[in-house]
This record gives sequence, C-alpha cells and structure tokens, in this order.
Amino acid sequence: APPATAPPATAPPPDMALRRLLLIAAALAAAAAPAAAFYLPGLAPVNFCEAGKEKPECKSGIELFVNRLDSVESVLPYEYTAFDFCQAEGKKRPSENLGQVLFGERIEPSPYRFTFNKKETCKSVCTKTYDTTKPEDKQKLDFLKKSMLLNYQHHWIVDNMPVTWCYDVEDGQRFCNPGFPIGCYITEDGRPKDACVINSEFHEKDTFYIFNHVDIKIYYHVVENEALGARLVAAKLEPKSYKHTHPDNPDCSGVPMDISNKASGEVKIAYTYSVTFHEEKTIRWASRWDYILESMPHTHIQWFSIMNSLVIVLFLSGMVAMIMLRTLHKDIARYNQMDSTEDAQEEFGWKLVHGDIFRPPRKGMLLSVFLGSGTQILIMTFVTLFFACLGFLSPANRGALMTCAVVLWVLLGTPAGYVAARFYKSFGGEKWKTNVLLTSFLCPGIVFADFFIMNLILWGEGSSAAIPFGTLVAILALWFCISVPLTFIGAYFGFKKNAIEHPVRTNQIPRQIPEQSFYTKPLPGIIMGGILPFGCIFIQLFFILNSIWSHQMYYMFGFLFLVFIILVITCSEATILLCYFHLCAEDYHWQWRSFLTSGFTAVYFLIYAIHYFFSKLQITGTASTILYFGYTMIMVLIFFLFTG
Repeated sequence: APPATAPPATAPPPDMALRRLLLIAAALAAAAAPAAAFYLPGLAPVNFCEAGKEKPECKSGIELFVNRLDSVESVLPYEYTAFDFCQAEGKKRPSENLGQVLFGERIEPSPYRFTFNKKETCKSVCTKTYDTTKPEDKQKLDFLKKSMLLNYQHHWIVDNMPVTWCYDVEDGQRFCNPGFPIGCYITEDGRPKDACVINSEFHEKDTFYIFNHVDIKIYYHVVENEALGARLVAAKLEPKSYKHTHPDNPDCSGVPMDISNKASGEVKIAYTYSVTFHEEKTIRWASRWDYILESMPHTHIQWFSIMNSLVIVLFLSGMVAMIMLRTLHKDIARYNQMDSTEDAQEEFGWKLVHGDIFRPPRKGMLLSVFLGSGTQILIMTFVTLFFACLGFLSPANRGALMTCAVVLWVLLGTPAGYVAARFYKSFGGEKWKTNVLLTSFLCPGIVFADFFIMNLILWGEGSSAAIPFGTLVAILALWFCISVPLTFIGAYFGFKKNAIEHPVRTNQIPRQIPEQSFYTKPLPGIIMGGILPFGCIFIQLFFILNSIWSHQMYYMFGFLFLVFIILVITCSEATILLCYFHLCAEDYHWQWRSFLTSGFTAVYFLIYAIHYFFSKLQITGTASTILYFGYTMIMVLIFFLFTG
C-alpha cells in the first residue's frame, strides 16, 4: 500500500482519461526520442519560478499539504485536524479517490506557505495556549501527550512528494523516513523513548518534548530549457524543539520545549519554521523518488526469495512431468496392448476409480460458489499487478492501487457467475437461483460484514480511517448495481451452455474406498499441500505486511508479479501431485480436496500474520488488536478463495 501523501495542488480536470491517452502517446513518442523525458500518466511536473517572474506555466507559491498522522504502535490513524496544531483557514481540501478514502488518507491544506527561492528564518506560524484548569484545554493537551507517547508521525507533502526526515542509522547508512514524530517522551526513570535519543538536551524525567520547529530544505533542479523555471526534486526537514521566550518575535534558540507530565497552569506552544532552497544538479525530476526508496534496504533479500521460489517450482514441475510422462505413458501403453477383455479386468491404481471419478462432490453448491468468487479474485489480482508493473500504480499516484482493485473486482462479476454456473451444472445441480444469489452475496457479504464491524470500531475511536457514510453507500451501490447484475449475466450464459462432457460414464453404485494410509487421508494431504505455495511467498508477505502495518512504502511490484506467477504455478502443481497420489490409493473424492490443498496456504498465512503481530509489531490497545485481526481475516478469506 503506497504511503499516504498529497495530491497535486490542482484537482485533475474531468478530461483526465483523454489527458492520460495523450500522455501515453507523448511518452511513446518520447521513448523514441532518447533525450526526451518519460512521465507516468496523470503525473506531470510542475514548474516554479521566483516571485515577480511568474508566468502561466510557472508559479512562485509552494503549498504544503498535510496527511493523516499514524503510528507503528497503533492501528488508528487520525487526521491533522483531530490534533490542536496550526490550522489553515478557509482553504478547501483536495479531492480524494476511492482508494485513498479506503486507506484512511485525509489530505488537507496546511498553514505553511513558501515562496520559491525565498529564504525564511524562524517564521512564526501560530501559538497555542493551554490552560490546564479548563477541561477542554486539558483534553487537547492530554491528546497531544498520548500521541507523543505512541510516537504518532506527521506526513507532509510538497509538490506531491513526501517531506522526509533523513538521519543516520547503523553501518553508516542514511534512512529517509517519509514522516516525522510530533514529539517524544522521557520515561520516569530517565530513559529516552523513540526520537528523544537525537538530542542530549532532552533529559528531564517524565517529560514530553514537542517538535514545534522544523528546518525545511527544498531541493530544486533547473530545467535545461531556462524559460521554464525549476522543478522540485526533494523536500527534507529536521524537527527541532525550542521554548520560544518571545512567541511574537521568535529567535529559534535556547532550551527545548518541554511539557512536564504533571504540568499545571498555563502551557504555551509556539510553532515556527525555517525554509531554505538548494539547487541540485544531479537529480532529475523523473527520478526524484529514488532517494527514499534506496534508503529502504531489502532488494538483495528479494532476489534470494525469488531464487528460493523458483527452486520449489522446478522441483514440482519435475515431479509432475515425471508422473505424467513415465507413469501415465506406461499405463496407457499397457492399456493399448490389451486385446482380450480378461486382461482388462486386472486394472490397478487410478484406473480402478474411472467409474466414480466424476461423481458430484458433497456440498457441490458451496464448492461452485467458491470457485466463482476465486476466479473473480484471481483475475482481479492478475490485472492489478500487471498495471502496477507498468508503473501506473506507483506510490506517487496515491490510492490508485486500491481504487484499481475495487473497480476491477466490481467489473469482474461476469466470470464469477459464469464459472460458478458451469461447475454447478456439471455437478448436476438444479437450484440455479440459489447458486447465482450465493455467488453474488456469500463471499462479498462476509468481507463487507467484517469491514463494516471494523469501521464501527474506527468510528467509535474517532479515527480518520473510518469510512464516511457516503463512501459506504457508494461501495454498496457499486456492489448491488454493477457487480450483482454482471454476476447474473455471467450465470445466465453459464447455465445456457451444455454441461461439461465427462469422458467416462459414472457407475450406478458408488465404489467402496479401501483403508487409506496416513498420508493419503484427506487432512494430512491438505496440510502438506499448503506448505510449498507458502514457502514461495512468505518473504514477500513480510514486506507487504510491513507496508500495511508499519507504514513503509511498497514499490517492488515487479518482484510481486513474479512471485504471483510462481504462486499460481506452485498451487496448481502441488494439487495435481497430491491428487494423483490419492487417486492411486483409490480415493475418488478429489474435488474438495484439490480446492482445499492449495487453499490451506491461507491458514499458513494466518499463522504467519499472528507470528508477525507478536514478534514484529509494538501495537498496544484493544481496539488496535481487534482491528489488526479483523483486517487480517479479510485478507485470509480473499487469499483462501484465490489459492483454492
């Protein structure tokens, strides 16, 4: 999930689709001309010039947007206005797409304004005064303290770029964090928590230090064609804490701004900023995100995981090929040599069950519904990842990934209805109305119910991730007015076609299944089947969970697409192998077993998510824990249908 940051300062025009086509055409033309630049569709650069030199294509004012604040220690994000910071008066909020709303991003204008290439030193933004004897003031101050204790982070945006805080970590590496903390806390025994380690002046016990001053550095690149002006390529800041003695005329020096936990009386916090501009000749506009991504390690681990997955795939493919070629070839050759019928009676292994292999499974209705929903999710994932690989859904294009997935899911009702109907008919089912209704409502209904309960908790906690009522209605409208009718259309065509022809007749009397050995019994087979596909994905899973819960950027869609393809192959091959083994043991109940063999990967996913929660996350509080597991269950269900 790309991290939340702000949209371009101007709202996209209604003819965005047309513009995208033109941009793609322009990009193709640019690809032909080696010197020309390549831009992602819908994200064109903005040019800036100094005050007094403005032209229609270049402006001098730089706006800073603020996003929701989030924490690694809590699942609940809050919007900027929930805190008592300096507010921007009377400016309207930029519009957000569906994906941003679903991810709880709330982008708002801020009171911080800069003029291009104009240096500002210690400029006052506003001063907040709290009288701890007044209940509402005390409540605001306590909320600030609580958020510093949980290490809530600001996310600021300049020209659609996250404003980063870069600092040195071990082995001389620099880490660029796309957010910075509100403040930090020194515990009662004098131990600095989180960001308090950066300054030795933070030493008072049981005290909060608020970062009320920021030094912002904006880096720009002058466009070769001088007439155009400059483009911003990076914005970095350093949070500082100053107790301004004269808030009206601040000088940004002296002792840090401390708020004792037991403070009473009046507390004054003055917010200030400084901004400087630096020309950066080496970074081009097109590669301006690189410095953030490069500071996130891990690409070498990715190659290791891909190699690991490929070895599993090769091993499985070898097994499947061996069985197909050697065993089946030998069996069929022997079959063809038989001239008398007496020999044919002495069949063995999987050929003994040919009269029972197409017997309809128990609970065929449910299986066909799962297959329909699974097909819908499979195609949706494939198309979304394909677009992500092409760069349409990069972190700069906020909320695009989620929007794309939801829209695709809604539009893919037809294949779901068709697949469910085809299988249900081949299982000899008659209740086609029930089948269509279950396909439309069962799995989406479970997801929506879970989602709705999580939303109620978020709403109760006053978090920005709570989805507005209007958006919920819009999602329901998409589901009922587009997805459901499309599912009905798919089912209509599925039932109209003749049932799938079986190459052999099914016997009247079911054959008795002999005593099974341990590993051909259903449960051990299913449990073994999920291990291999999970082995392919668990390293990627770590990064995906990190991007969702630890607010790190996820941008390695190329790797993810590779892993997705490998996962699909592994699931299919592991299932074919295990299916062959238990058919050889004369057990002909293969339909549910083949769905559950690879679907069991989802159970391993759940176990991994629980392990991740206890070993990697520092989440505290009941609401956050319920939310973590509530959202995890949605992911597990989707993953179960997809792998099955």
